[in-house]
Amino acid sequence: MRLGNGLGIRAVRTCLPETVETAQDALARGRIDEDDLVNTGVTEVPVSTTLSAPDLAVRAARGALDAAGWHGADLGFTTHAWIHHQGHDFWSPAHYVAHQVGAVRGVPLGIQVMCNGGGTALEAAASRLLADRSTATALVTTGDRFPDEGFDRWAGDYGVFYGDGATALLLHERDDSVDEFTLLGLSSAAVSAAEGLHRGRDEFTPATRWNSDRIDVRRTKKAFITDVGLDGFYSGVHDALRGIVTTALAEAGVDADDPRVRVLALPRVGVKVRRETYHPAVEGLTKADIVELGARTGHLGAGDLAANLADIRALELLAPGEIAVAVSAGGGFGFTCAIVARPAR
Repeated sequence: MRLGNGLGIRAVRTCLPETVETAQDALARGRIDEDDLVNTGVTEVPVSTTLSAPDLAVRAARGALDAAGWHGADLGFTTHAWIHHQGHDFWSPAHYVAHQVGAVRGVPLGIQVMCNGGGTALEAAASRLLADRSTATALVTTGDRFPDEGFDRWAGDYGVFYGDGATALLLHERDDSVDEFTLLGLSSAAVSAAEGLHRGRDEFTPATRWNSDRIDVRRTKKAFITDVGLDGFYSGVHDALRGIVTTALAEAGVDADDPRVRVLALPRVGVKVRRETYHPAVEGLTKADIVELGARTGHLGAGDLAANLADIRALELLAPGEIAVAVSAGGGFGFTCAIVARPAR
């Protein structure tokens, strides 16, 4: 996506529950084994015992609005992304978030495209701002919660531990005097032939959790790998990842060897998954250091991209004028790459 002079990320925030569950506790309870611990590299995950996923998103949104000094009524566009149950079966969490923050302008957009929902929502917001300047401001939220009643956060997937949390990002016309980041480039791609990784051999069912009491990603992945194999999957994914990074850099007007490109942030999946799926595709594309940001959160559903940006800001991993590459990915499969810079005041 060509962003011209770029858009401004006025503020980006996370809302993570204070309660945590540790991987060592999960190991002691027999939820995971030593191999899971080593392959994932996650020490703990945040766990919400009271707040729903949309309520976490509302808190993240209010934090971002407060940081920006904005009001919900000023928002011209809102979009909310998620991957797991939002608390009601037949309902729009996107409208709930908009209502709770007082966003009365525009039509809220809900996005459910698995874990790249945050990247897709960012692209939707950027597209809206570029297409209709009267929109002026946009809020992008994500929110996910993985309670034991429906999802085994520790052993429900291969090489991924799932944490509860939400993110919020405010987008508007670029203003280097106040923005936390400048969004310079944005590119997405899909490998839809890999959707079966999360479908496996399961028949289509009339209601959720028909095949098992809790969502079992391992079952579908095992069936897909047995039937199809992973060679084609990796080939397609690696091509897509390389493509979105090089395209986003080019559209941002940034050379791959530009020394300002300092940080590359990947989805908060386990170490083994990152090194097998992502590192072979992105290593060497830039001179950026690949940063590890999810050891104390695990995978945040649709929120990894924005959470990584929030941590890059909070940890001051970029000096003014320096650039980060943030990659988002999700089942289906979909991928988004955002090129952001810390404004030079």
